[in-house]
Amino acid sequence: MITSKQSHAGDPFFTSRGALPKVVENDEASFKTKLGKKVKSFKDALFVVEATGGYERQIVKWLQANDLDVAIVNPKQVRHFAKGIGHDAKTDPIDAKVIAKFGEVVQPEPKAIPCSESEKLDALVTRRKQLLDLINQESNRLKQAYGSEVKEMIRESLESLKNQKKALEKRIKKAVAADKKNARKIEICESVDGVGKVTVATLMSDLPELGQLNRAEIAKLVGIAPIDRDSGTKSRKRLTQGGRSYIRKVLYMATLVATRRNPVIQVYYQRLLAKGKLKKVALVAAMRKLITTLNYLVKTDQLWEPPDSFKQERGAA
Repeated sequence: MITSKQSHAGDPFFTSRGALPKVVENDEASFKTKLGKKVKSFKDALFVVEATGGYERQIVKWLQANDLDVAIVNPKQVRHFAKGIGHDAKTDPIDAKVIAKFGEVVQPEPKAIPCSESEKLDALVTRRKQLLDLINQESNRLKQAYGSEVKEMIRESLESLKNQKKALEKRIKKAVAADKKNARKIEICESVDGVGKVTVATLMSDLPELGQLNRAEIAKLVGIAPIDRDSGTKSRKRLTQGGRSYIRKVLYMATLVATRRNPVIQVYYQRLLAKGKLKKVALVAAMRKLITTLNYLVKTDQLWEPPDSFKQERGAA
């Protein structure tokens, strides 16, 4: 077992058989000269890397190019694991040892090697996230700004960012159409009423596990599964937490559309409201139904079709 801990300073490497500290610059040339011979002796090992907002991509790509298995793990999970085994201190060497132990115990799945179309789609989806953050920041600044000149500058910035977002979404649609590797998965997702190309692109980029997990696992991964909080005889209200926040945001918008356009989601949502559920609670439940439906369809390799009762209603309309 080898663990790569990515940081600005470099990559300390450790094995479960003992520490082998190594600090390496974050570029391919350094990987090749300083790690090339060493990593080739670990052909059967699983390299475990923390997700660090993109800094891990270089080492992941290089390891995969050398036919080595790499798993990218959530730093929050690793930190909870560290506390659970009594490692409260935090330094790069300690972190690397903890990640190695985490990899041994949890055995995370290796990351699939993306094709060029998938890499392009991932880059476009990442840029869309950044633009949305920038638009949100500028919108907040506009509310707080004082003076007509400053407000006008912020409005111009907002207009430019929104135009970039529109242009980017057109590129995303083209990239989705060009993604041959995920063509069948894309076709299945797009067959569901309410699911558009931006949602599909996000699922392809940020939720590659779609169709590989059961309904409870996929809901938990996205962060829309109600988590039990019972203790002894006390039964507390279940809450959703964790998961992949950006997927939740995109899924939220898709579900809003689905409550109007998808007959199954619409009826399910309205039924919850009729039972007295709060709109937010009903919408999260509808989000869960939508993502588990998509997961089931991809897993069973079938296109979505509304039940016969809904088909009859459509025909009558």
